[in-house]
Amino acid sequence: MNLVKKILWDQGRKRFRATIRIFLILAIFFLLYKLYLTVLNGMGVKFMYSAKTPLWIFLVAGTLRLLPAIIALWLGAKFIDRRRMKDYGLHLNKNWWIDLVFGMGLGTFLISLIFVIELGLGWVSISGTAHVHNSHNPFIVPFLVFFLYIICQAAFEELLARGYLFRNFAEGLNFKKIGVRRAAWLSWIVISLLFGLAHLGNPDATVISTLNLIMIGLTLGAGVLLTGELAIPIGLHLSWNFAQGNIFGFPVSGLSYPSEIASLVRIEQNGPKLWTGGKFGPEAGLLGIAANLIGLLLIILWTRSEKKETACCGDRTEILTGSNHEEK
Repeated sequence: MNLVKKILWDQGRKRFRATIRIFLILAIFFLLYKLYLTVLNGMGVKFMYSAKTPLWIFLVAGTLRLLPAIIALWLGAKFIDRRRMKDYGLHLNKNWWIDLVFGMGLGTFLISLIFVIELGLGWVSISGTAHVHNSHNPFIVPFLVFFLYIICQAAFEELLARGYLFRNFAEGLNFKKIGVRRAAWLSWIVISLLFGLAHLGNPDATVISTLNLIMIGLTLGAGVLLTGELAIPIGLHLSWNFAQGNIFGFPVSGLSYPSEIASLVRIEQNGPKLWTGGKFGPEAGLLGIAANLIGLLLIILWTRSEKKETACCGDRTEILTGSNHEEK
C-alpha cells in the first residue's frame, strides 16, 4: 500500500504525481469543453465553419472557447498542481508584454517574408485588396472579429499545450537519471510532436504539413523553454495565423474560410506545391519550414540579447520542472 501511495502521491509537495495530474486536468478540460459545445449547440452554433458563417458565431464561439482552458487551469492550479495560475507562464510583468509584442512581430515578419518571396518568384499574384465575403459589412468589421477570434484561439491552445502540459510533462520526466535539463528538452519535443499530430485531420494535410507543424510546435515551445513564459508563443501563434489568413490571404492549416471572409490582400497561387504548400497553406511547404527555422533562430537571439537564462539550462528550469525531483 505504501509503495502504491509513493507511486501516485508526492508526499513532499502534497499532490499527485505528474501522470495523475495530467490525466485529471485533461478529464476536467474535456468535460468543460463538452459543456461548451453543448451550450453552443443550444444557441444553434455548429462547428462547420465556412465563408457563409455569420460573424457573430466567430465572435461568440471564439470568446467562449477560452473559458474551458482558463477554468481547467484555475482548478488545476488550486486543487491539483497546487501552484499559482501565473506559474503556467503568465507573469504579466513588463518583460512579459515586451515578449508578447516580439512574438507578434515575429509571426507577422515570417509570413510577410514567405509572401514577398512567393510574389517575387511569381508563385502568387494579387487579385484584390480589402477583400470581404459579405459586401454588406465594411472590411474592418470581419477583419477585427477574426483578430479577436484568433487571439482567443491562440491563447486557448497555448494555455493548454505549452502552459499546462509542457510544464507537467517536464516535471513528470524529471527523474534523477534524466535530470532537469533533459526533462525540459524531452517535454519540448513531446508536446511539439503532439501539436503536429493534432493537425493530421485538417483538410489537405500531408507528411510535409505534419512535419512542419511539429517544427512550428518546436518554435512555439522554444519561447517557453527559453523564458519560462507564454508571451512569445501566444504572440507568435496569433500573429502567424492572422497574417496567413486575414492579411495575406493564405489558407491557414488547410482552412480557407478566414481568408475568404476577410483578407487585406486577395491572392491567386500557382507556384509549386512542394514550396508553397498548396491548398494547406505555407505550413505544408518548404518555405514554411525555412521560415520556422529562421523564427527559431530569432527567438534564441532575442532571449540571449535580453540576457535571459534558459528554462532548460539556468534558473528558469525551476519554472518548468520544479527545484526538486518530481518522480523518484
